[in-house]
Amino acid sequence: MQRTPHWSLEQLPDMDGQQFRQWQALLEQRTGVCVSQQRQAYLQTSLGSRMRELGIRDYQAYYEHVTQGISGALEWAALIEWLTVRETSFMRHRASFDCVAQFLHQRLPGSARPLQCWSVGCASGEEAYSLAIIMEQALAQVGQSRRDYGIWATDISQRALDQARLGRYCARRLGGLNEAEAGQWLEQLQDGQYQVAPVLRDRVCFTRLNILELAQAPIRDLDIIFCQNLLIYFRRWRRRDLLNQLAMRLAPGGMLVIGPGEIMDWNNPLLEPVADDRVQAYRRRSSMECLE
Repeated sequence: MQRTPHWSLEQLPDMDGQQFRQWQALLEQRTGVCVSQQRQAYLQTSLGSRMRELGIRDYQAYYEHVTQGISGALEWAALIEWLTVRETSFMRHRASFDCVAQFLHQRLPGSARPLQCWSVGCASGEEAYSLAIIMEQALAQVGQSRRDYGIWATDISQRALDQARLGRYCARRLGGLNEAEAGQWLEQLQDGQYQVAPVLRDRVCFTRLNILELAQAPIRDLDIIFCQNLLIYFRRWRRRDLLNQLAMRLAPGGMLVIGPGEIMDWNNPLLEPVADDRVQAYRRRSSMECLE
């Protein structure tokens, strides 16, 4: 006798246009992420996975659940894990990290205070640990034995941050690390995964932050802000607004690195472009330079 499959294994009906626009607006309002019409299938799949867990079949009923009361706020926190977790890798776009290395070779010798870096939208932590590797390499190359630096790493996803703190990755996440770097900074475990060295983990502080709440973040006077593959999810006007806020967080002479091509029509009087065609990076001018 053929069994009827449990409804939770069945495919949910497609969203109609009104339902998509309703969810699209909610996601953008709460996270800044703009889901285009072309990515409706992604949104539908992500919502459907969570709805099956809860035993909810109707998109409208789930929308009302998420937007009402304390229980809705708790459910939104759970749903965000399905909607925003992104897969990344070590040294993604190596040229940007090489640009950071060149900057550090100039910055470190004259620095009288610990250097502070920020990985914005750090996802599962590979970017932040890549910055730590670049920092350690630069310190060794300029002959400094003191490890006076710290890295803030923020993301909206608590699940991604938990993985980042664990610092354990499969081989395909090693990405742009060369063999020597992987051997020095990661330990291969018996299950085939790789564990980030404690010296790196001790320098990174992972914390949850919704980028729309950037104005409340107590992170300032940064030497490096690294923000790649995050702005592409936002509308152009919001990208400019967020970048202007990040520019204010840089210390004089500090550097902002974003993904190549993430924004083309933006400039800020506090910043000047870094002369490197491989990357999209900016240096904050000193107070005197801004007055000229």
